[in-house]
Amino acid sequence: MNKSIPLLLTLFAVLLNPLQAKNVEPTFKNVQYGDHKDQHINFWKIESDKPTPLFVLIHGGGWLGGKNQDTVSDSMLNQGYSVASVEYRLAGVELLPAAVHDAARAIQFLRYKAKEWNIDPTRIVCQGGSAGAASSLWLAYHDDMADPCSKDPIARQSSRISGAIGMGGQTTFDPFLLEKEIGIAAIKPPMVWKTFGAKSHDHLKENWDQFKALSTECAPLTHVTQDDPPVYLRYGKPAPVPVIKGDGIHHAGLGKLLKAKCDEVGIPCHLNVAGETQSKLSHTDFIRKVLELD
Repeated sequence: MNKSIPLLLTLFAVLLNPLQAKNVEPTFKNVQYGDHKDQHINFWKIESDKPTPLFVLIHGGGWLGGKNQDTVSDSMLNQGYSVASVEYRLAGVELLPAAVHDAARAIQFLRYKAKEWNIDPTRIVCQGGSAGAASSLWLAYHDDMADPCSKDPIARQSSRISGAIGMGGQTTFDPFLLEKEIGIAAIKPPMVWKTFGAKSHDHLKENWDQFKALSTECAPLTHVTQDDPPVYLRYGKPAPVPVIKGDGIHHAGLGKLLKAKCDEVGIPCHLNVAGETQSKLSHTDFIRKVLELD
């Protein structure tokens, strides 16, 4: 067989598929939204004669690792919204609530840049996996962090968002609730205790009075109220309990706890659990609905 044939077939495929996804560099890269070196964002601005909705990506890594995206697919930028990705202080640099407060500060900064970057500040959705999901959900439910009396023009901006998407996200860090509803595997990962300053999951439980206020403050479940926006949750595995070994930190039971709370107060929570529960609304449809793209 002629060795040039596979190459020719590849070239023909590219020529015949002009819509093939390509990675795109940010319009603005590593823009500081705070004083710390880790407080920066990447921003992809789409061309539009009107202010565009904004899709914000928050990376995972247990609030202990990971980094923000420095490229996105051009297919994402063809959906009708600009995109931002957020870097933040990890718990090895600054314990919680630094990570979630940085997420709020990033949203405030993006609103501050709305006119310059052609953003519609009333249409902002956040998405993340694992810790990025926890931060996104925290933003969706937490009271507005705006300080209208601040001398800092960024701090005067709202931190509220239009909706959140969480992939395998954590909704509570209460070790007693987690062990009861999911199993011991849900409280062993360092995200549950190390990010709050505890030495182990046992140390967290034994000194719960010391850590309870911070753990509760950083949990999305804590802040759910009737005036909060819709969220979309996805978990990749069914949710048998108890989980003694294995992945308890991304367990679908976390989503079920949040779904129950949202149902109780009467706000939308679209829960998807692989092989078990599927919402009527798809991921794409949720984004388009919340960002009012249709």
